[in-house]
Amino acid sequence: MNLSKTGLSFLWISAVAFLVDLATKFVVVQNFSLYESINILPFFNLTYARNTGAAFSFLADHAGWQKYFFIVLALLISVFLIYSLYKNNIVQRLQNTAYAMIIGGALANAADRAYHGFVVDFFDFYWKDWHYPIFNVADIAICIGATLLAIDAFKNDPKKQNR
Repeated sequence: MNLSKTGLSFLWISAVAFLVDLATKFVVVQNFSLYESINILPFFNLTYARNTGAAFSFLADHAGWQKYFFIVLALLISVFLIYSLYKNNIVQRLQNTAYAMIIGGALANAADRAYHGFVVDFFDFYWKDWHYPIFNVADIAICIGATLLAIDAFKNDPKKQNR
């Protein structure tokens, strides 16, 4: 199989997501104290927070085993998605982009966990006293990837094509 005709050519997107995420986290860690917050807009702050759990701090209050669990999970998912990229044709742009975004985000958060023992988060959106859970660039990449997968699944729905 010619590798240039597979979805592997989309891995540059993973590299960009990975590097942008780690660069932004580095800037936050170097320039903010923990929980320091700078108001940017009436509904948005940059706030340095640490997440030892997963999305929405899931499993954050456990004894530390979750760090290794989430690192292994991110690696397994990334290996599976890289294999899926290898099996995909280059013309499957939406799915390949989705997989690449998820890989980049998952590996960036895994690298953060391995290095710090937690994930650095800093995007803080809120309305009055309600705050959405603080997140980072890797989380955005993963969410965009998941959304693209949903769009791709709907767009390529076999039931829809048989009508």
